Amino acid sequence: RIGTKMGTMLQRVCQSVIMGVAEPALWQIDGGLRPEGKDGSLVRTLESHQAYYEKWAQNWEFQALLKARPVAGDPQIGDAYMSMTRPMVWSASKRKNFVYDCQQMRKRVEDLIAPALKDREIKLGRGGLRDVEFTVQMLQLVHGRTDETLRASATLESLRRLSEGGYVSRKQAAKLARDYSFERVMEHRQQMWALKRTHLFPDLGDGSVGGLEKKRDVNVEKLSQNPELRRLARAFGLHAEELVAKYDETRREVRRLHMDIYYRPMLPIAALNGEDFSLAPQVAYERFASIGFADPEAAMRHVAVLTAGVSRASKINRILLPAVLQWLGQGQNPDMGLLNWRKLEERFGTDSEYLGFLRDSNSAAQRLCHVLSNSRFLGDALNKSVESVTWLGDDDALVARSRESLDVQCRSSLSRNADGINDFATSMRAMRRHEIERIGLARLSGVMDETACLTGMTDVYDAIIDAALTWAIRYQTSAMGLGEPPAAIAAIGMGRYGGQEVNFSSDADMILLYRPADGADEQVANQFARKVVDALRQVLQGPTTLEPKIEIDLDLRPEGKNGPLIRSYASCREYYSSWANTWEHQALLRARFVAGDRVLGEDFLHDIANPLRYPISPLTDAQLGEIRKLKARMEAERLPRGVRRDRHLKLGKGGLSDVEWTVQLLQLQHAGDNASLRLNSTLATLDELERRRFIDRGDAAVLRKAWRMCTAARNGNYLWNGRVSQADILPDDMYSLGGIAVYLGYDAHRGQHFENDLMGTMRKARDVAEHLFYGR
Repeated sequence: RIGTKMGTMLQRVCQSVIMGVAEPALWQIDGGLRPEGKDGSLVRTLESHQAYYEKWAQNWEFQALLKARPVAGDPQIGDAYMSMTRPMVWSASKRKNFVYDCQQMRKRVEDLIAPALKDREIKLGRGGLRDVEFTVQMLQLVHGRTDETLRASATLESLRRLSEGGYVSRKQAAKLARDYSFERVMEHRQQMWALKRTHLFPDLGDGSVGGLEKKRDVNVEKLSQNPELRRLARAFGLHAEELVAKYDETRREVRRLHMDIYYRPMLPIAALNGEDFSLAPQVAYERFASIGFADPEAAMRHVAVLTAGVSRASKINRILLPAVLQWLGQGQNPDMGLLNWRKLEERFGTDSEYLGFLRDSNSAAQRLCHVLSNSRFLGDALNKSVESVTWLGDDDALVARSRESLDVQCRSSLSRNADGINDFATSMRAMRRHEIERIGLARLSGVMDETACLTGMTDVYDAIIDAALTWAIRYQTSAMGLGEPPAAIAAIGMGRYGGQEVNFSSDADMILLYRPADGADEQVANQFARKVVDALRQVLQGPTTLEPKIEIDLDLRPEGKNGPLIRSYASCREYYSSWANTWEHQALLRARFVAGDRVLGEDFLHDIANPLRYPISPLTDAQLGEIRKLKARMEAERLPRGVRRDRHLKLGKGGLSDVEWTVQLLQLQHAGDNASLRLNSTLATLDELERRRFIDRGDAAVLRKAWRMCTAARNGNYLWNGRVSQADILPDDMYSLGGIAVYLGYDAHRGQHFENDLMGTMRKARDVAEHLFYGR
């Protein structure tokens, strides 16, 4: 009772205006942050405080306690209060939903601002002082549990320590400190004018709002007539419109930094797990095992290396690793993921800012963990280019580049490397590696779907092959001492490449042909064409660079492996009109012009390919039998030894060849009379066959699902193990199946579910193929 009377008297002394005295009241005493707020006792005992904070306090109240300090009265009670509350403050982040609750409190503060004042609130509004303070305090509370250097109360001092500890970048800290100081000075100068408690920017009088999303429309003449704004601007040595612009710019910057830092996805995880990496060996072993690491001892060694020392990289790793370990644990192979994380650190950590980028990005670190723990191929690729890590924080950077953009890069490489094959080959192959990596990262990050990936990878091949053929023609023209090429040369895409369905592990099936230029000697043209092919293959496949080869497959050319690598247009016409088998007509269904002389390519497609692949007369029984016999031979002879027929994604029962050959057979039968069926893509053709009712809707759905699942499984298999030779073979072990399944959208360790789904889909597809293709 006596304590309450003393507290009430203190309020009255400080807040009351004394009659007959000219001096104003001292200041308001705000007791709203006491236990239970305005509904709680004004004064309570130390024990009562402790009981409240231990049993009933909400999470945000511990954030409020961060700035507590004794200011008056009995120093021993003040010290006891601090000794009692400090352990609670620095362990508060371990409380359930701590980070979420504090974030929600910040949103509620904003929502309580009157709409007319939202844009004028220097203190509480978006981009205001509270954004800086809440950002700093959140980082302090989450990381200060284990880092005692962060246990400060002043905002700018705390921000400095956070920067020194690597919890925010130096640039972020400098910007926040500058902006906080500007807004605090602005608030002070508003209050100093009439010694009144205000946090509002001057009212501009026209209801205009500042631009956190867009810049404010400034009427210079009208602003200059606003006396309150003019006074405040002059206090800063600025014109009125300059102050308005600076205020808006500052708020936008503060808000952006606040959103980037305050809502970091690793904060809730770091709050729960802490950053104590010096646990007893058995405790650490059990923790790593519980996360999902198969080799906890190796994981412990990696973490010890990553967090050792006082370098900025080790400091940032200590910040990131609680979240990183949990995210890696959600992948199929956390051990592989942590090993790749360490490799990145050893290769780029000292000289690169990528760790700071991962700390500051809202998505990159989590995406990187998903990639590293689910893809051996992309893990190895990321270790060759740290730039790729930065793509993970920007969806626009992950999306496959347009053909126009790829062509610009190719033309630049052509102009720089007119004569040197090694440099040109290196640039082309590096570009292919770079872009396939980009598309793989986009696919695993959920930025691109499977169809977009196939198209994007096809565009990469198209741009590179077109540039490589251009280079080879120019190079050989010069090498032979010719003023002009003696022949036009064209490349015709075939197979999945022709259908614009390139996988991560695909080669490029092509046919090459030439046509002598007007007045050119036939023999010279032939010799030139053969040398161009040699140069083209040297660029794409030769041992001229450490970059991986770009495989091209010319086996679908006339006479196959026994025929010349390139032949004249006239020779192609004669061969296809006189000697080609029915299956070669079928192969032409996916032929499309991809590089070189477009007129020559279009002539080949229009005059030679179209009459064969889009026949007017129906297929004969002999032709049907030839196609079916070849399909059966291919299944029997090309299947790798020891591989079961139901586990080969391409040649197996219900696999890709079943779907594609069924669609192509229907195309051969109906495209002659239906121009809309003259398509290269399997799925586009299947859609059109269904639309025209040449295939039942249910059968089309089965084939479509099988094709998509098998295609995705091939890509997932390659990204999982990084081996082209194994991409078509569905593994038997559940662990590898689980890695492939993640690519298709399953959770980790769901290999059995994925296998059951895929096997069931392929069995249904085989039944449809038996009926439609084999006529059974």
